[in-house]
Amino acid sequence: MSRFLAVFLLWVGLVGASCAQPAAAAHLTFAEVLTTREAEVTPPPQRVDSRALAGEWRTVPLPFAQPHDVLGQAADALSTGAGAMVTWYRVRVPAQPEGSTPLMLYVARMKAYGPIAVYADGRLVSQRQLEDVPWYWAPLWVALDNGVREAAPKEVLVRMAHPAHTRTALASLWLGPADTIAWRYLGRQWLQRDVPAMAGGAFLAVGLFSWGVWLRGGRDVVFLLFGILSIASFIRGLHYYVELPVRDDVLGWLTVNALFWLIGAVHHVQMRLHDVRMPRLSAVLHTIIAAVFIVTLPVIRHLPNTPDFSPLVYVLAMVTSPMVAIAGFRLSWRRSTDGMLVASTVIIGTAFGFNDWAIQNNLLGPEAWYLGPYANLFNFTLFSAITFRHYMTAVRGVKAANVVLGERLAAKELELRDSYERLREVERLRTLSEERQRLMQDMHDGLGSSLHSALRAVERGKADGAAMGDILRGCIDDLRLTIDAMDPAHTDLTLLLATLRHRLGMRLAQAGIDFVWQVGDVPALPWLDPGRSLHVLRILQEALANSLKHSNADRIELSAGASDGGVCIRIQDNGRGFDVEQALGAGGRGLRNQRRRADHVGARLSWHADAAGACTRLWLPLTEPAPSTAMTP
Repeated sequence: MSRFLAVFLLWVGLVGASCAQPAAAAHLTFAEVLTTREAEVTPPPQRVDSRALAGEWRTVPLPFAQPHDVLGQAADALSTGAGAMVTWYRVRVPAQPEGSTPLMLYVARMKAYGPIAVYADGRLVSQRQLEDVPWYWAPLWVALDNGVREAAPKEVLVRMAHPAHTRTALASLWLGPADTIAWRYLGRQWLQRDVPAMAGGAFLAVGLFSWGVWLRGGRDVVFLLFGILSIASFIRGLHYYVELPVRDDVLGWLTVNALFWLIGAVHHVQMRLHDVRMPRLSAVLHTIIAAVFIVTLPVIRHLPNTPDFSPLVYVLAMVTSPMVAIAGFRLSWRRSTDGMLVASTVIIGTAFGFNDWAIQNNLLGPEAWYLGPYANLFNFTLFSAITFRHYMTAVRGVKAANVVLGERLAAKELELRDSYERLREVERLRTLSEERQRLMQDMHDGLGSSLHSALRAVERGKADGAAMGDILRGCIDDLRLTIDAMDPAHTDLTLLLATLRHRLGMRLAQAGIDFVWQVGDVPALPWLDPGRSLHVLRILQEALANSLKHSNADRIELSAGASDGGVCIRIQDNGRGFDVEQALGAGGRGLRNQRRRADHVGARLSWHADAAGACTRLWLPLTEPAPSTAMTP
């Protein structure tokens, strides 16, 4: 704590030492004033003897401002032959110590609508405004003795030539070495000229960025209005840090009109913020803006754009801006913090403008500070704060929305998980039901049909021991075929055919049939599931049954291999052939059932029979065939 206090006291001491008035500096707070009349404004002479000037000198305190009459000044400016005046300010310099250090003169403001000259002991040391008058009178900083002197000057004389209807003003004078009073000049220049310039540039950059957002988006007019507002504010502040002469040129016209554009832009921003219209106030503002726009045009010479008339124009601005502020307060009261801030900005800007107007018209002294340059700084800070607050509100809204979305997502995931579990259970039950239905239908069509035939044969007394054995063996074959098709491993075609050989091989051998097996490596069929496997087995079983029961063959050959982008299975016997067309058209259900099963699995089935035997050919595709509703297993 003690260390912090020591550092703080050291800092206070350094600041106090830097701001303390040096002993060598002289602050001159009294001057003598003399006014002379001339035919016209003339440039300053190189040398002047104040004792030779005609007239009576009177002593005035510094800073000093001649009384100003705004209406009289404007009326006198329209008359011809008003002439010119020269106001002289004479200041006695106290004795200064001898030395080689240059003696500098600092004056916060020297105001006149004409040439200004500074003399040291009658010798011209500085002059300004020889051609035109600037809008803003910058501080004066000049060396009185060119760096080397034998003796300090005893008198400083200031000459201000100006039209007869205008007034002058002079701040107090500071004399001393540069290292003792330079901080006053540099500080005023930095605070009243450099800082506003930087603030104006920053505000303009933000406005151009807003304009770019509007150009890309093209929807929210507030961005366009904000860009117009920043540009108008920047143009309005140009005369504070640009050496802009007072004359009827475009820059002067822009500077005057930018103030009214600024007021109009703020009014439209307020209406957009609250989504309301104020037609009467808008009509008044638009009329004033248009009138000032036309009257101050550089091409209209009968009303010159000079400080003689600008005070009257600024009075109009100081009347219209409170109207906009009051309307903004009415719209924003207890409803919009941003609207209240914008309306407060208008009030503060009006107060700043009145302060500068009072300085311009000598209602305030020449050492008063222009507050207009800080309008851009204030606007930039205010709108940056509003933008930052909106940004933080948006960030908090996004975070809150993310939390809500996360909770909703978790709830949806839980619902989807439950739904998926229910769907999976439903699918399992559906699969079991379909499998039961398939087994029931297959057992009904195969095993049930065989048992029904056996029952009828027994009831009629036509079944002897051999026939009954054949019937029972057929029933067993049907049951085994159904069980084999249920095995997931039998989706491999080679294994499926091998199982068929194993099941029927013994029966064919007992029947005295030579069963030839010519099955090599065949391509895999990924689409072959248990249901389709049963269709394939039924087709092959029916083909073998036909060869066994109806053709009286003693040799059956089964071959399989790749063919035409698929797998071809052939069953060839050497029995007596049959007429395929006649068999299909005579009500034979066996061949038609085979064809329906082949259509269901997307296969191609064909028969060929002649005197040498019968051949059944089944072609299966490699890829999954299109779904068919021909029949259910």
